[in-house]
Amino acid sequence: MSHSGDRDLELPPISYVWRTPVRKPKRAKWEIPDPVDPRKLTPAMRAKLQRIVAKAPEVMVKITGKTKTVGHLKSHLEYITRDGELAAETETGAVMEGRHGLRDIQAQWADDATLDHSRRRDGPLSHNIILSMPPGTDPIAVKEAVRAFAIETFGGRHDYVFVQHLDDKHPHVHLTVRSLGYDGRRLNPRKADLSAWRDLFAGELRLRGVEAEATPRRARGKVRKAERGVVRAIRERGEQPRVERLAREGIVREVRAGKSAAPPWETKTRERQAAIKEAYRRQAEELKRSASAADHDFATQVLQFVADMPELETKRDRLLKDLDKAVSKAQPLQRRKDKERGRPGSER
Repeated sequence: MSHSGDRDLELPPISYVWRTPVRKPKRAKWEIPDPVDPRKLTPAMRAKLQRIVAKAPEVMVKITGKTKTVGHLKSHLEYITRDGELAAETETGAVMEGRHGLRDIQAQWADDATLDHSRRRDGPLSHNIILSMPPGTDPIAVKEAVRAFAIETFGGRHDYVFVQHLDDKHPHVHLTVRSLGYDGRRLNPRKADLSAWRDLFAGELRLRGVEAEATPRRARGKVRKAERGVVRAIRERGEQPRVERLAREGIVREVRAGKSAAPPWETKTRERQAAIKEAYRRQAEELKRSASAADHDFATQVLQFVADMPELETKRDRLLKDLDKAVSKAQPLQRRKDKERGRPGSER
């Protein structure tokens, strides 16, 4: 899980927790070891650990989709601007307002798409991104942070437009980036890019006085992914999502077949989460060795953070619990039915 340049360096115990298995295009400040003592917490590492222990709000940066046709692109721009009611800001800093401004953006991007003969028929015209923060975050700071993020990430390389939405409890901004860059290369974001984007967005928010962090779920003791919007929408309609139905059927087959051993991926997940907790504890022990009373207090906070971590529960764990509850609920009903069948005079 190390970067090749750091392979031979012995880093602070906590560095294991924050690293992801993908190589980022650019290392964050907390990934750079102390040049004198690699095992020492650098100011950037310490600040990150403090924010995590204090449970600073986590940023969300998500690619919500792509547009592949001019019509789809126009519909998307109409959606994010609420058909021209919301102002959109472009990569040049120009603010496009009203239906006239919307038509200008649509016409420019549509013309560029028509002239782009190198694009495959199914190639994306744009990538659509949402940057969001929890309820209560200053929306002005969120918009300013997104502007800075877009300039740093795409400025001078891609056309883009962003619009802030304030009709949701989570202040968020829709950022649409033209796939084809000025140099002829196409935007093709990977997991590593998303990880770096989260780091950058969180940093821009902190520069504007908003406490924000960007850590993997596992660093906070969580392993289950958030429910996808489409799955949540299906459930809200009172229907059972197909993916959930198949997962439940799989669990039932496991139980009927008498399979009790956890699959390899689940065992690996538990081992990883145990290693993460141990890394926090080791870092706390390092802090306790310091002569500083502040470090001792910080060590106590780190240990409390570990103690407060949620119990590990995978999707399989939850489905097994649901099945157990269903069986427990059904048993009294079945016993009552069996009793009724055995009554004298019962037709059954």
